[in-house]
Amino acid sequence: MTTALSSNEIAIINQPIGYASGLPNRAYTSKEFFELERDTLFSKNWTCIGHACSVPSAGDVLPVNLMGIPLVALRNTKDEIRVFHNVCSHRGNQLVWEACSNKKVLTCPYHAWSYDLKGNLVGTPHIGGFGAHQAEGFDKKKHGLSEVRSFVWMDLVFINLAENQPDFNDYIQPLEERVFTLAACEEFDRLEPATTHGTLELNLNSNWKLCIENNLESYHLPWVHPDLNAISTLQDHYHFYIDELCAGQGSKTYAPDRQGLAELPRFANWSEKKAEYPTLFPNVFLGFQYDHFWSIVIEPIAPNRTREKLQLYYLSDGAEHDEYERTRKSQLDAWTKVFNEDIGVVEGMYRGRYSPAFNGGVFSPEMDNPTHFFHQWVAKN
Repeated sequence: MTTALSSNEIAIINQPIGYASGLPNRAYTSKEFFELERDTLFSKNWTCIGHACSVPSAGDVLPVNLMGIPLVALRNTKDEIRVFHNVCSHRGNQLVWEACSNKKVLTCPYHAWSYDLKGNLVGTPHIGGFGAHQAEGFDKKKHGLSEVRSFVWMDLVFINLAENQPDFNDYIQPLEERVFTLAACEEFDRLEPATTHGTLELNLNSNWKLCIENNLESYHLPWVHPDLNAISTLQDHYHFYIDELCAGQGSKTYAPDRQGLAELPRFANWSEKKAEYPTLFPNVFLGFQYDHFWSIVIEPIAPNRTREKLQLYYLSDGAEHDEYERTRKSQLDAWTKVFNEDIGVVEGMYRGRYSPAFNGGVFSPEMDNPTHFFHQWVAKN
């Protein structure tokens, strides 16, 4: 089986939308294609590995698995998030096995070699024989943890394994320029992760790209999300694109039901009563509303397994004050309902990729533009 897309497949994907076909079935079902994506789409682009609020305090440490590559994210004493390859330099044992807190050093469970939170190798017990913790000619400075290039934006931790991408600030600028038309940048600085009713985790028996494709379009709203469509209709939605960075959809009529609940603090300079939902390639789904923000990190586990982790954010007191707890619960319940409604069709699309009668499908020239755009991005990268 050929792993990479053929030149003929790429040519068909790159046709104008009315004539194009989508990615072939093996792009969703093949273990070899999944590994190719890890080494290209995920390693050579800025990729998100999680939320910074998962390691909120100095000494917090979190192991992360990126499609089989073991990594570890931590917060050091300078309140910096740093990411390292999660492997001991001695015999290659995975260094950190589970999330932990209040750490000053990371100690390998195999031979107890230890590293400080800067990644420096600081302890090598008995390396030179019993009771000899140093060895002639061995330089600890040369055997620290291998750091991964990283950046935190909107509480999201991004990495670039191949170290081939431009500075993150330059990379994200086109999206920021669009976002800052909704509210001023200093207002986004006031966002805090919800302390209660702020997280959701979903596990889907589907390929990660189908989660992305579902997020990109609003075509399915009337049938999959009838309650949502009743207040934010299909005709109220529009599409947008930002270079090759992302694509997304927006709604002109964001109108949450806050009846009987405390109104959340709002962005002061929100220009219109609308919401926007960019999907930042390869694996982040963002939701901007005038009284809250959320992000979903999409984690590919296997060709047929994907995990989605949602984190909600509110302005200032909205994130933690008891006055807004019922409102936060209502908001999380509403999004939980929406995202759970997607599971059946996303898993159904994956099962359909095993049919010999389907191998790419077709696109609606009016409704599927962001999905076609994403397929072209995958083919190019």
